This record gives sequence, C-alpha cells and structure tokens, in this order.
Amino acid sequence: MTKGSLLAAIGSVAILGLMGWSVSGTKAKSGDPAPHTQTSDASNETAQSAPSAADKPQAKPATAQAPDQPEATDQPSATAAPDPHIALDQPERRGPVTHLPLPRYVSLKGRTGNARRGPSLSHRIDWVFTHPGMPLKVTAEYGHWRRVEDRDGQGGWIHYTLISGVRHVVITQKMVDLHARADAKSEVVARAQMGAIARLDRCTRDWCEVDGEGAEGWLPKTEMWGVDPTELRD
Repeated sequence: MTKGSLLAAIGSVAILGLMGWSVSGTKAKSGDPAPHTQTSDASNETAQSAPSAADKPQAKPATAQAPDQPEATDQPSATAAPDPHIALDQPERRGPVTHLPLPRYVSLKGRTGNARRGPSLSHRIDWVFTHPGMPLKVTAEYGHWRRVEDRDGQGGWIHYTLISGVRHVVITQKMVDLHARADAKSEVVARAQMGAIARLDRCTRDWCEVDGEGAEGWLPKTEMWGVDPTELRD
C-alpha cells in the first residue's frame, strides 16, 4: 500500500487519489513478533531526548481574538462587563520534554510505525501505522516517546525518531475540488479523493494550499484533517 498519489487526468483536471487503502493502519495481532524484534521502532533507545527537527512545529500560531460582544437587549445584563486588564486566553499547553505546543500535528516519517500501549519497548503494540506522510496528532510526551493518534483516534506511544515535523493532511471528503486560489469561485485545478495524503503548504483563516505529488491547489480546512481550524501558515 502506498500514500496518496497523482493517478490520472480527466480532461485538464488531475485526480489526487489513493492506491487501494482506506485506513491509516492496522491493528496489531497477538502473533506479532516480540517487541525487541520490531523494525518499526527506534533502533537507538539511548539517543538523547532533546527536541529534534522532527518535532519542530511548522505552523504559525493564529492571532488570539477577543470573544464577540453580546447583542444589546432591553433586559439589564446579569453579568458585569469583562475587565480589560484580565487575560481571556487560556495558557498554551506545552510538552514536558520538547516544550512544544500540545496538541500539535506531525507526520509519519517512514513506511511503518508501531504504536504501543505505553512509552517503552516492553509495552505491547496496539496499532501499526502503514502510510508514509500520514498526519498524526501528538497529545503527550514522555522521554523519547510521543503519544499520537490519527484522524480516527487510533494510535498509542511511538518513538520520536519515527515522526517528522513536515506537515501533511489527509482528505476527509469523498471527492473535493482543489482551487487555483483560496476562493470557491476560482478555477478547479485538480480533485482529490477521500483518504489521499497531501503535503500542507500555506493556510489562511479558512483555506489551505496542499501539494499532492504535482497536483497543487487550495482546499477549505473543513475538507481535510491535520491542521487546526485557527492555524495560519505563510
């Protein structure tokens, strides 16, 4: 099974699709090899756990916006106006190892990656990711390990050397149009099938530009997974 790729052209519109797969991985079986024989885990468990380029975030954080003001009514307000000196934003959560934001998006670096029940080789494998570039969400950190999940919530603990900071997204709708600009009225330059994986480029408030092996275009954020709704990228 391979990652999403450029399959064919219909007229002048390319189709970004996938080659015979529709899930992000496989559930580990009881007959899988013992943990120490797995080739999809890190080969060097004594590596330093300092933040690496694989964990480096690529996204530009969105500018925080104040909440909308309530509409005026004839009834007196039951609550006092907010104090402008009080910060309304919640503090950003960061990982205890890398000090990078949690959660954050990364991608699978190699062809496969074992997701374990806990952060060590002694824990059993619950899930095996099988598609290079698959977007994953990091939700926790412990030493050399990162707890990740895919768009369906499947996952577990994976060694940090198996993930990359190069961002990808997965298409979540059956067939979507890639536009020449971040505008639904702009020219359709390609189409993408559900499950196709594409590299993430720029993002505006509602749209992102993606690249699927030569097929480039803009998609609404609502048609992909692997990017935050408020994320901006230059």
